[in-house]
Order: sequence, then C-alpha cells, then structure tokens
Amino acid sequence: MFFRRSPEMISLEDALPGRTETMPVAAEHVVLGTPMVGPFPDGMEQIQVAMGCFWGAERFFWQLDGVYTTAVGYSGGFTPNPTYQETCTGKTGHTEAVLVVWDPAKVGLEEIFRVFWENHDPTTLNRQGNDVGTQYRSAIYTYSAEQRAAAEASMAAYQAKLTEKGYGEISTELADAGEFYYAEDHHQQYLQKNPGGYCNHGFCQVSYA
Repeated sequence: MFFRRSPEMISLEDALPGRTETMPVAAEHVVLGTPMVGPFPDGMEQIQVAMGCFWGAERFFWQLDGVYTTAVGYSGGFTPNPTYQETCTGKTGHTEAVLVVWDPAKVGLEEIFRVFWENHDPTTLNRQGNDVGTQYRSAIYTYSAEQRAAAEASMAAYQAKLTEKGYGEISTELADAGEFYYAEDHHQQYLQKNPGGYCNHGFCQVSYA
C-alpha cells in the first residue's frame, strides 16, 4: 500500500499532511566527518539535486574533492517532514533529493553540474530506470539568482550534447530551493553503510565535458 507509485504530480490539496517534528539524523557524515545539518561554515555554497534513488546519488557527490557535506532528503513537494514510506506513495509531491554543500574555493558549480548530468538520465520524466514515480524525478533546486542562471546555462549546454547523440529533451525540474526535509538516518550515506546496496540509475552515457 505505501509503495504504490504515482506517475503524476499530486496537488497541494491532496498531499499528505505530514508533521511538525523534524527527522533526527546523526551529528556527523559517516564518510566526511562533517556536520550534515547547518548552519554551515562561512563561504560554503549549497544546492539541492534530485536524480532518482538518493542512495546512489549522494555517493557521487561525497566523493568530490571540495565537497564539505552531503545529506539525503525530500524536496520540491508539499508534505512537511515526510517519511520515506509516505514519499514512496507519490502523495507528498517530494522528490528524493541530495543536499550538497561545498567550498567554492576548492570545487566549482560547473563540476557539481557535471556530476549531476552524467550520473542519471535527465530525459526520462518521473523515472530512473525501473524506478517510476514523481519521487524519482530529476531536479535542480537553487539558492540564488547566480546559481539559477548557471543551472540554466548548464542545462542548455548538456541538452546540446544529448541532441547531438540522439537523445530526447531534458525533463529536469529547475526551481528555487524550498525546505529540505532530512530523510531517516538509516538512509544517510546508505551505500557506505551497506556496501552491497544497489541503486537503479538510468544513464545517458553522454559526457558533459
């Protein structure tokens, strides 16, 4: 019942009510040893990205030199502080998202976008591989006008690469960042805690470079 998948975005009126209590998570990232919850050090930048199952997506970013911390959660929808089971119903409006916090003196936004585009298929609407539902949609949620402009330019550049290789149109949602609701602690850095874990990603196999 909880895992019935919905292929269409739910409305605010029909979304699950959620709760006021935030999800408790560990104080430190199990790989990086840094805090997962802000406030973050001065000078850090952050962005939210969604690219299918958040287990695998998070790993791509914590491996980048210059990334300060990462966390998985729910974003882009309506339900406050949803559970994983609620999000899997498609009735929260949220997508499985990754919060990426990085030091711009060590790694640029362009590199963040490269990892994003090259590690999922942004042309499949509300799905990645066999994972189907609005909770698996591709998305970029930005925190500033500069990030938004950079995301738009990046999307246009990658669309040109995809078109050249015969792929379809990008379906990635691009919007201002709203509230990031942390997922349950056992989902955080899941593939580090569970080396045999599997995440189903659909890859275009087109280089962004």
